[in-house]
Amino acid sequence: MLTGKKHILVVDDEANLRRLIAAQLTQDGYEVHTVADGKEAVAALKEQHFDAVISDLRMPNMDGMTLLAHVQAEHGDIPVIVLTAHGTVETAVDAMRLGAFDFLTKPFDRAEMQLVVGKAVRTVDQRHKDVALDADERGRYRIIGESPPMVAIYHLLEKVADTPATVLITGESGTGKELIARALHENSSRRQRPFIRVNCGAIPRDLMEAELFGHEKGAFTGAVTSKPGRFELAHEGTLFLDEISEIPVEMQVKLLRAIQEGEFDRVGGIKPTAVDVRLVAATNRELKSEIASGRFREDLYYRLNVLPIHLPPLRERRTDIPLLAEHFLLKQSTRLKRGSMKLSPEAIEAMRNYPWPGNIRELENVVERTVLLTDGDTIRPKDLPLEVQRADERGETAAAVADEAEDDSAENAPGGLKQQVREASAKLERELIVRALAQTGGNVTQAARLLKISRKSLQIKMKEFGLREPS
Repeated sequence: MLTGKKHILVVDDEANLRRLIAAQLTQDGYEVHTVADGKEAVAALKEQHFDAVISDLRMPNMDGMTLLAHVQAEHGDIPVIVLTAHGTVETAVDAMRLGAFDFLTKPFDRAEMQLVVGKAVRTVDQRHKDVALDADERGRYRIIGESPPMVAIYHLLEKVADTPATVLITGESGTGKELIARALHENSSRRQRPFIRVNCGAIPRDLMEAELFGHEKGAFTGAVTSKPGRFELAHEGTLFLDEISEIPVEMQVKLLRAIQEGEFDRVGGIKPTAVDVRLVAATNRELKSEIASGRFREDLYYRLNVLPIHLPPLRERRTDIPLLAEHFLLKQSTRLKRGSMKLSPEAIEAMRNYPWPGNIRELENVVERTVLLTDGDTIRPKDLPLEVQRADERGETAAAVADEAEDDSAENAPGGLKQQVREASAKLERELIVRALAQTGGNVTQAARLLKISRKSLQIKMKEFGLREPS
Protein backbone atom coordinates (compact mmCIF):
# COMPACT_ATOMS: atom_id res chain seq x y z
CA MET A 1 0.00 0.00 0.00
CA LEU A 2 1.00 3.65 0.16
CA THR A 3 3.82 3.27 2.64
CA GLY A 4 7.60 3.47 2.42
CA LYS A 5 10.44 5.48 3.84
CA LYS A 6 9.90 7.89 6.70
CA HIS A 7 10.08 11.54 5.61
CA ILE A 8 12.15 13.99 7.65
CA LEU A 9 12.15 17.80 7.24
CA VAL A 10 15.46 19.47 8.20
CA VAL A 11 15.31 23.23 8.91
CA ASP A 12 18.58 25.15 9.37
CA ASP A 13 20.07 28.32 7.89
CA GLU A 14 23.55 26.75 7.66
CA ALA A 15 23.78 25.06 4.26
CA ASN A 16 26.71 22.83 5.21
CA LEU A 17 24.92 21.54 8.30
CA ARG A 18 21.77 20.86 6.28
CA ARG A 19 23.77 18.80 3.81
CA LEU A 20 25.54 16.90 6.61
CA ILE A 21 22.31 16.02 8.42
CA ALA A 22 20.60 15.08 5.16
CA ALA A 23 23.48 12.81 4.14
CA GLN A 24 23.49 11.01 7.49
CA LEU A 25 19.73 10.56 7.62
CA THR A 26 19.66 9.37 4.01
CA GLN A 27 22.27 6.73 4.89
CA ASP A 28 20.01 5.70 7.78
CA GLY A 29 17.17 5.02 5.33
CA TYR A 30 15.10 8.21 5.60
CA GLU A 31 13.86 10.43 2.79
CA VAL A 32 15.04 13.94 3.65
CA HIS A 33 13.81 17.39 2.60
CA THR A 34 15.82 20.48 3.63
CA VAL A 35 14.87 24.16 3.93
CA ALA A 36 16.72 27.25 5.21
CA ASP A 37 14.25 28.80 7.67
CA GLY A 38 10.90 28.53 9.41
CA LYS A 39 8.90 30.21 6.63
CA GLU A 40 10.17 27.70 4.07
CA ALA A 41 9.36 24.93 6.53
CA VAL A 42 5.76 26.12 6.86
CA ALA A 43 5.42 26.05 3.07
CA ALA A 44 6.96 22.57 2.87
CA LEU A 45 4.57 21.25 5.53
CA LYS A 46 1.63 22.47 3.43
CA GLU A 47 2.91 20.60 0.39
CA GLN A 48 3.87 17.24 1.88
CA HIS A 49 3.46 14.97 4.89
CA PHE A 50 6.49 14.56 7.17
CA ASP A 51 7.08 12.07 9.97
CA ALA A 52 9.42 14.36 11.94
CA VAL A 53 10.94 17.86 11.83
CA ILE A 54 14.53 18.70 12.85
CA SER A 55 14.87 22.46 13.34
CA ASP A 56 17.50 24.92 14.46
CA LEU A 57 16.34 27.40 17.08
CA ARG A 58 18.08 30.53 15.76
CA MET A 59 17.16 31.33 12.16
CA PRO A 60 16.19 34.42 10.14
CA ASN A 61 12.60 35.12 9.02
CA MET A 62 11.06 32.62 11.44
CA ASP A 63 12.94 31.09 14.37
CA GLY A 64 12.64 27.57 15.72
CA MET A 65 10.31 28.44 18.61
CA THR A 66 7.82 30.09 16.26
CA LEU A 67 8.03 27.11 13.93
CA LEU A 68 7.47 24.77 16.89
CA ALA A 69 4.30 26.66 17.82
CA HIS A 70 3.08 26.44 14.20
CA VAL A 71 3.70 22.69 13.95
CA GLN A 72 1.89 22.09 17.24
CA ALA A 73 -1.10 24.14 16.10
CA GLU A 74 -1.37 22.86 12.52
CA HIS A 75 0.38 19.47 12.51
CA GLY A 76 0.07 18.26 16.09
CA ASP A 77 1.13 14.66 15.41
CA ILE A 78 4.54 15.59 13.94
CA PRO A 79 7.40 15.46 16.49
CA VAL A 80 9.83 18.39 16.42
CA ILE A 81 13.50 17.86 17.35
CA VAL A 82 15.34 21.12 18.02
CA LEU A 83 19.04 21.81 17.37
CA THR A 84 20.92 24.03 19.77
CA ALA A 85 24.45 25.25 20.48
CA HIS A 86 26.14 24.51 23.81
CA GLY A 87 25.32 27.93 25.22
CA THR A 88 21.58 27.68 24.56
CA VAL A 89 20.72 24.33 26.10
CA GLU A 90 18.33 26.05 28.51
CA THR A 91 16.40 27.40 25.53
CA ALA A 92 16.14 23.88 24.12
CA VAL A 93 14.83 22.62 27.45
CA ASP A 94 12.23 25.41 27.37
CA ALA A 95 11.28 24.24 23.87
CA MET A 96 10.75 20.71 25.18
CA ARG A 97 8.54 22.01 27.94
CA LEU A 98 6.53 23.78 25.24
CA GLY A 99 6.10 20.56 23.29
CA ALA A 100 9.31 19.80 21.36
CA PHE A 101 9.98 16.07 21.21
CA ASP A 102 13.71 16.26 22.03
CA PHE A 103 16.84 18.29 21.33
CA LEU A 104 20.33 17.74 19.92
CA THR A 105 23.35 19.85 20.82
CA LYS A 106 25.75 21.08 18.11
CA PRO A 107 28.13 19.56 17.25
CA PHE A 108 25.86 16.53 17.51
CA ASP A 109 26.93 12.91 17.79
CA ARG A 110 25.70 10.79 14.88
CA ALA A 111 24.73 7.90 17.14
CA GLU A 112 22.64 10.25 19.28
CA MET A 113 20.91 11.62 16.20
CA GLN A 114 20.08 8.09 15.04
CA LEU A 115 18.57 7.30 18.43
CA VAL A 116 16.57 10.51 18.76
CA VAL A 117 15.16 10.43 15.20
CA GLY A 118 14.43 6.71 15.47
CA LYS A 119 12.62 7.26 18.75
CA ALA A 120 10.58 10.10 17.22
CA VAL A 121 9.28 8.09 14.26
CA ARG A 122 8.60 5.05 16.47
CA THR A 123 6.61 7.26 18.82
CA VAL A 124 4.49 8.48 15.91
CA ASP A 125 3.84 4.88 14.81
CA GLN A 126 2.86 3.90 18.36
CA ARG A 127 0.65 6.97 18.73
CA HIS A 128 -1.29 6.05 15.60
CA LYS A 129 -2.32 2.86 17.35
CA ASP A 130 -4.23 4.99 19.83
CA VAL A 131 -6.49 7.92 19.07
CA ALA A 132 -6.83 11.62 19.73
CA LEU A 133 -9.99 13.56 18.96
CA ASP A 134 -10.33 17.23 18.15
CA ALA A 135 -12.28 19.42 20.53
CA ASP A 136 -16.01 19.07 19.95
CA GLU A 137 -18.91 20.83 21.60
CA ARG A 138 -20.82 17.55 21.87
CA GLY A 139 -18.15 15.95 24.02
CA ARG A 140 -16.95 16.52 27.58
CA TYR A 141 -13.25 16.86 28.27
CA ARG A 142 -12.78 16.82 24.44
CA ILE A 143 -14.06 13.23 24.53
CA ILE A 144 -17.03 12.19 22.42
CA GLY A 145 -19.45 9.80 24.06
CA GLU A 146 -22.73 9.75 25.97
CA SER A 147 -22.99 6.04 26.81
CA PRO A 148 -23.31 5.00 30.48
CA PRO A 149 -19.67 3.77 30.70
CA MET A 150 -18.40 7.13 29.41
CA VAL A 151 -20.69 9.15 31.69
CA ALA A 152 -19.28 7.18 34.63
CA ILE A 153 -15.75 8.11 33.50
CA TYR A 154 -16.72 11.80 33.29
CA HIS A 155 -17.98 11.68 36.88
CA LEU A 156 -14.73 10.02 37.97
CA LEU A 157 -12.64 12.66 36.17
CA GLU A 158 -14.50 15.40 38.00
CA LYS A 159 -13.53 13.85 41.32
CA VAL A 160 -9.88 13.01 40.68
CA ALA A 161 -8.57 15.50 38.09
CA ASP A 162 -7.36 18.11 40.58
CA THR A 163 -5.62 15.72 42.96
CA PRO A 164 -1.95 14.71 43.10
CA ALA A 165 -2.81 10.99 43.17
CA THR A 166 -1.27 8.65 40.61
CA VAL A 167 -3.68 7.34 37.96
CA LEU A 168 -3.51 4.07 35.99
CA ILE A 169 -5.51 4.08 32.75
CA THR A 170 -6.22 0.69 31.19
CA GLY A 171 -7.94 -0.29 27.97
CA GLU A 172 -7.37 -1.75 24.52
CA SER A 173 -5.35 0.07 21.87
CA GLY A 174 -7.35 2.80 20.19
CA THR A 175 -9.72 3.53 23.08
CA GLY A 176 -8.34 7.01 23.81
CA LYS A 177 -6.11 6.64 26.86
CA GLU A 178 -4.07 9.75 26.04
CA LEU A 179 -7.29 11.78 25.89
CA ILE A 180 -8.03 10.79 29.49
CA ALA A 181 -4.48 11.68 30.58
CA ARG A 182 -4.77 15.11 28.96
CA ALA A 183 -8.20 15.64 30.52
CA LEU A 184 -6.72 14.94 33.95
CA HIS A 185 -3.98 17.50 33.33
CA GLU A 186 -6.11 20.22 31.73
CA ASN A 187 -8.70 20.07 34.51
CA SER A 188 -6.17 20.31 37.32
CA SER A 189 -4.31 23.20 38.94
CA ARG A 190 -1.25 22.04 36.95
CA ARG A 191 -2.84 22.96 33.61
CA GLN A 192 -0.43 25.86 33.02
CA ARG A 193 2.61 23.64 33.59
CA PRO A 194 4.07 21.02 31.19
CA PHE A 195 2.27 17.89 30.05
CA ILE A 196 5.07 15.49 29.10
CA ARG A 197 4.17 12.29 27.24
CA VAL A 198 6.52 9.31 27.05
CA ASN A 199 5.76 6.24 24.96
CA CYS A 200 7.75 3.59 26.81
CA GLY A 201 7.33 1.14 23.93
CA ALA A 202 9.25 3.44 21.58
CA ILE A 203 12.40 3.73 23.73
CA PRO A 204 15.28 1.20 23.51
CA ARG A 205 15.56 -0.69 26.80
CA ASP A 206 19.16 0.37 27.43
CA LEU A 207 18.22 4.06 27.10
CA MET A 208 15.11 3.98 29.29
CA GLU A 209 16.86 5.27 32.41
CA ALA A 210 18.49 8.23 30.62
CA GLU A 211 15.20 9.04 28.92
CA LEU A 212 13.25 9.20 32.18
CA PHE A 213 15.87 10.60 34.54
CA GLY A 214 18.36 12.37 32.26
CA HIS A 215 22.14 12.01 32.15
CA GLU A 216 25.34 13.92 32.84
CA LYS A 217 27.95 14.72 30.23
CA GLY A 218 30.13 11.67 29.48
CA ALA A 219 27.81 9.24 31.28
CA PHE A 220 27.86 6.97 28.21
CA THR A 221 28.97 7.00 24.57
CA GLY A 222 27.15 9.80 22.78
CA ALA A 223 26.41 11.82 25.94
CA VAL A 224 28.21 14.92 24.68
CA THR A 225 26.37 17.21 27.10
CA SER A 226 24.20 16.98 30.20
CA LYS A 227 20.52 16.47 29.45
CA PRO A 228 17.40 16.56 31.63
CA GLY A 229 15.06 13.59 31.64
CA ARG A 230 11.29 13.55 31.28
CA PHE A 231 10.75 13.72 35.03
CA GLU A 232 12.65 17.03 35.19
CA LEU A 233 10.82 18.43 32.16
CA ALA A 234 7.47 17.61 33.82
CA HIS A 235 8.35 19.43 37.08
CA GLU A 236 5.16 20.93 38.58
CA GLY A 237 3.19 19.42 35.68
CA THR A 238 2.00 15.99 34.58
CA LEU A 239 4.10 13.07 33.32
CA PHE A 240 2.17 10.59 31.17
CA LEU A 241 3.90 7.20 30.85
CA ASP A 242 2.13 5.36 28.02
CA GLU A 243 2.68 1.60 27.58
CA ILE A 244 4.05 1.40 31.13
CA SER A 245 4.32 -2.40 30.86
CA GLU A 246 7.22 -1.96 28.40
CA ILE A 247 9.56 -0.61 31.11
CA PRO A 248 12.22 -3.25 31.91
CA VAL A 249 11.93 -4.92 35.31
CA GLU A 250 15.35 -3.63 36.39
CA MET A 251 14.18 -0.06 35.72
CA GLN A 252 10.94 -0.49 37.61
CA VAL A 253 12.75 -0.28 40.96
CA LYS A 254 14.14 3.16 40.10
CA LEU A 255 10.77 4.30 38.82
CA LEU A 256 9.13 3.18 42.07
CA ARG A 257 11.67 5.18 44.09
CA ALA A 258 11.09 8.29 41.96
CA ILE A 259 7.33 8.04 42.49
CA GLN A 260 7.51 7.37 46.21
CA GLU A 261 10.26 9.79 47.17
CA GLY A 262 9.86 12.47 44.52
CA GLU A 263 13.55 12.35 43.62
CA PHE A 264 15.97 10.44 41.39
CA ASP A 265 19.58 10.36 40.20
CA ARG A 266 20.61 11.29 36.68
CA VAL A 267 22.67 8.67 34.86
CA GLY A 268 26.25 9.47 35.83
CA GLY A 269 25.07 11.95 38.48
CA ILE A 270 26.24 12.14 42.09
CA LYS A 271 23.36 13.95 43.79
CA PRO A 272 19.60 13.38 43.72
CA THR A 273 17.21 15.71 41.90
CA ALA A 274 13.86 16.51 43.54
CA VAL A 275 10.75 17.01 41.41
CA ASP A 276 7.04 17.63 41.88
CA VAL A 277 5.28 15.54 39.25
CA ARG A 278 1.75 14.18 38.93
CA LEU A 279 2.12 10.74 37.31
CA VAL A 280 -0.41 9.18 34.95
CA ALA A 281 0.35 5.74 33.48
CA ALA A 282 -1.46 3.73 30.81
CA THR A 283 -1.32 0.22 29.40
CA ASN A 284 -3.28 -2.04 27.06
CA ARG A 285 -2.03 -5.15 28.87
CA GLU A 286 -3.38 -6.99 31.89
CA LEU A 287 -0.78 -6.04 34.49
CA LYS A 288 -1.79 -8.76 36.94
CA SER A 289 -0.87 -11.32 34.29
CA GLU A 290 2.42 -9.49 33.75
CA ILE A 291 3.06 -9.71 37.51
CA ALA A 292 2.34 -13.45 37.53
CA SER A 293 4.83 -13.96 34.70
CA GLY A 294 7.51 -11.91 36.46
CA ARG A 295 7.55 -9.08 33.92
CA PHE A 296 6.07 -6.43 36.20
CA ARG A 297 6.71 -5.66 39.85
CA GLU A 298 3.75 -6.04 42.16
CA ASP A 299 4.80 -3.15 44.42
CA LEU A 300 5.00 -0.80 41.41
CA TYR A 301 1.57 -1.94 40.24
CA TYR A 302 -0.06 -1.04 43.54
CA ARG A 303 1.78 2.29 43.61
CA LEU A 304 0.44 3.12 40.13
CA ASN A 305 -3.06 1.76 40.68
CA VAL A 306 -4.10 4.35 43.27
CA LEU A 307 -6.85 5.68 41.00
CA PRO A 308 -7.71 3.15 38.26
CA ILE A 309 -9.64 4.25 35.16
CA HIS A 310 -10.69 1.60 32.66
CA LEU A 311 -11.70 2.66 29.15
CA PRO A 312 -14.26 0.32 27.56
CA PRO A 313 -13.72 -0.90 24.00
CA LEU A 314 -16.00 0.53 21.33
CA ARG A 315 -18.04 -2.69 21.12
CA GLU A 316 -19.14 -2.05 24.74
CA ARG A 317 -20.31 1.52 24.00
CA ARG A 318 -22.19 1.01 20.73
CA THR A 319 -24.51 3.96 21.34
CA ASP A 320 -21.47 6.23 20.93
CA ILE A 321 -20.64 4.89 17.46
CA PRO A 322 -23.05 7.22 15.58
CA LEU A 323 -21.68 10.26 17.46
CA LEU A 324 -18.08 9.31 16.69
CA ALA A 325 -18.84 8.43 13.08
CA GLU A 326 -20.58 11.79 12.50
CA HIS A 327 -17.64 13.61 14.13
CA PHE A 328 -15.09 11.87 11.91
CA LEU A 329 -17.29 12.36 8.84
CA LEU A 330 -17.35 16.13 9.37
CA LYS A 331 -13.60 16.18 10.06
CA GLN A 332 -12.59 14.08 7.04
CA SER A 333 -15.05 15.53 4.53
CA THR A 334 -13.76 19.00 5.42
CA ARG A 335 -10.11 17.92 5.20
CA LEU A 336 -10.63 16.08 1.91
CA LYS A 337 -12.77 18.92 0.47
CA ARG A 338 -15.78 16.66 -0.16
CA GLY A 339 -18.39 19.21 0.88
CA SER A 340 -21.32 18.28 3.11
CA MET A 341 -21.65 14.51 3.48
CA LYS A 342 -23.97 12.37 5.57
CA LEU A 343 -24.37 8.79 6.74
CA SER A 344 -27.51 6.90 5.82
CA PRO A 345 -29.40 5.20 8.70
CA GLU A 346 -28.51 1.83 7.21
CA ALA A 347 -24.79 2.69 7.18
CA ILE A 348 -24.96 3.80 10.81
CA GLU A 349 -26.68 0.52 11.74
CA ALA A 350 -24.00 -1.49 9.95
CA MET A 351 -21.34 0.43 11.91
CA ARG A 352 -23.18 -0.24 15.18
CA ASN A 353 -23.19 -3.99 14.47
CA TYR A 354 -19.48 -4.23 13.67
CA PRO A 355 -17.23 -5.14 16.68
CA TRP A 356 -14.41 -2.63 15.86
CA PRO A 357 -11.39 -4.62 17.07
CA GLY A 358 -9.23 -1.53 16.39
CA ASN A 359 -11.65 0.65 18.36
CA ILE A 360 -11.89 4.40 17.66
CA ARG A 361 -8.74 4.49 15.51
CA GLU A 362 -10.21 1.84 13.20
CA LEU A 363 -13.49 3.74 13.01
CA GLU A 364 -11.71 6.94 11.99
CA ASN A 365 -9.68 5.11 9.34
CA VAL A 366 -12.82 3.51 7.89
CA VAL A 367 -14.61 6.87 7.72
CA GLU A 368 -11.61 8.52 6.03
CA ARG A 369 -11.33 5.76 3.43
CA THR A 370 -15.09 5.80 2.79
CA VAL A 371 -15.19 9.58 2.35
CA LEU A 372 -12.37 9.33 -0.16
CA LEU A 373 -13.98 6.57 -2.25
CA THR A 374 -17.71 7.30 -2.03
CA ASP A 375 -19.46 8.83 -5.03
CA GLY A 376 -22.12 11.32 -4.04
CA ASP A 377 -22.78 12.96 -0.70
CA THR A 378 -24.45 10.08 1.16
CA ILE A 379 -22.56 7.09 2.57
CA ARG A 380 -24.56 3.86 2.30
CA PRO A 381 -23.74 0.32 3.50
CA LYS A 382 -22.36 -0.61 0.07
CA ASP A 383 -19.73 2.13 0.46
CA LEU A 384 -18.37 0.61 3.68
CA PRO A 385 -15.65 -2.07 3.81
CA LEU A 386 -16.97 -5.62 3.35
CA GLU A 387 -16.21 -6.65 6.92
CA VAL A 388 -18.41 -3.81 8.19
CA GLN A 389 -21.18 -4.57 5.70
CA ARG A 390 -21.33 -8.20 6.77
CA ALA A 391 -21.24 -7.68 10.50
CA ASP A 392 -24.12 -9.43 12.27
CA GLU A 393 -25.68 -8.60 15.63
CA ARG A 394 -23.02 -10.56 17.55
CA GLY A 395 -20.19 -8.59 15.95
CA GLU A 396 -18.96 -11.61 14.00
CA THR A 397 -18.25 -11.17 10.30
CA ALA A 398 -18.80 -13.48 7.42
CA ALA A 399 -15.39 -12.45 6.11
CA ALA A 400 -13.70 -13.62 9.31
CA VAL A 401 -15.52 -16.98 9.20
CA ALA A 402 -14.52 -17.42 5.57
CA ASP A 403 -10.89 -16.61 6.37
CA GLU A 404 -10.77 -19.29 9.07
CA ALA A 405 -12.21 -21.88 6.67
CA GLU A 406 -9.63 -21.21 3.95
CA ASP A 407 -6.80 -23.71 3.56
CA ASP A 408 -3.23 -22.31 3.35
CA SER A 409 -2.62 -23.97 0.00
CA ALA A 410 -5.79 -22.45 -1.40
CA GLU A 411 -4.68 -19.00 -0.24
CA ASN A 412 -1.49 -19.19 -2.29
CA ALA A 413 -2.97 -20.85 -5.37
CA PRO A 414 -3.84 -18.81 -8.48
CA GLY A 415 -7.07 -17.05 -7.67
CA GLY A 416 -6.57 -17.83 -3.97
CA LEU A 417 -7.13 -15.46 -1.05
CA LYS A 418 -3.66 -13.94 -0.96
CA GLN A 419 -3.63 -13.29 -4.68
CA GLN A 420 -7.08 -11.72 -4.45
CA VAL A 421 -5.91 -9.54 -1.55
CA ARG A 422 -2.92 -8.34 -3.58
CA GLU A 423 -5.13 -7.56 -6.56
CA ALA A 424 -7.71 -5.81 -4.39
CA SER A 425 -4.97 -3.78 -2.67
CA ALA A 426 -3.55 -2.65 -6.01
CA LYS A 427 -7.04 -1.74 -7.22
CA LEU A 428 -7.77 0.26 -4.06
CA GLU A 429 -4.38 1.98 -4.32
CA ARG A 430 -5.07 3.02 -7.90
CA GLU A 431 -8.56 4.28 -6.97
CA LEU A 432 -7.12 6.36 -4.11
CA ILE A 433 -4.59 7.97 -6.44
CA VAL A 434 -7.20 8.68 -9.13
CA ARG A 435 -9.52 10.19 -6.52
CA ALA A 436 -6.75 12.35 -5.05
CA LEU A 437 -5.70 13.61 -8.48
CA ALA A 438 -9.31 14.42 -9.34
CA GLN A 439 -9.81 16.34 -6.09
CA THR A 440 -6.65 18.39 -6.65
CA GLY A 441 -7.30 19.11 -10.30
CA GLY A 442 -4.37 16.95 -11.37
CA ASN A 443 -1.87 18.69 -9.07
CA VAL A 444 0.60 15.91 -8.27
CA THR A 445 2.20 17.77 -5.36
CA GLN A 446 -1.15 18.42 -3.68
CA ALA A 447 -2.29 14.86 -4.37
CA ALA A 448 0.88 13.50 -2.75
CA ARG A 449 0.21 15.63 0.32
CA LEU A 450 -3.37 14.37 0.48
CA LEU A 451 -2.15 10.76 0.30
CA LYS A 452 0.66 11.48 2.81
CA ILE A 453 3.44 10.26 0.52
CA SER A 454 6.25 12.04 -1.29
CA ARG A 455 5.80 13.45 -4.79
CA LYS A 456 8.46 11.06 -6.05
CA SER A 457 6.65 8.04 -4.59
CA LEU A 458 3.40 9.18 -6.19
CA GLN A 459 5.07 9.60 -9.58
CA ILE A 460 6.41 6.03 -9.33
CA LYS A 461 2.94 4.73 -8.46
CA MET A 462 1.36 6.69 -11.32
CA LYS A 463 3.80 5.11 -13.74
CA GLU A 464 3.14 1.66 -12.27
CA PHE A 465 -0.62 2.06 -12.71
CA GLY A 466 -0.42 3.71 -16.13
CA LEU A 467 -1.55 7.11 -14.88
CA ARG A 468 0.38 9.65 -16.92
CA GLU A 469 1.41 12.78 -15.00
CA PRO A 470 -0.45 15.84 -16.36
CA SER A 471 1.60 18.33 -18.36
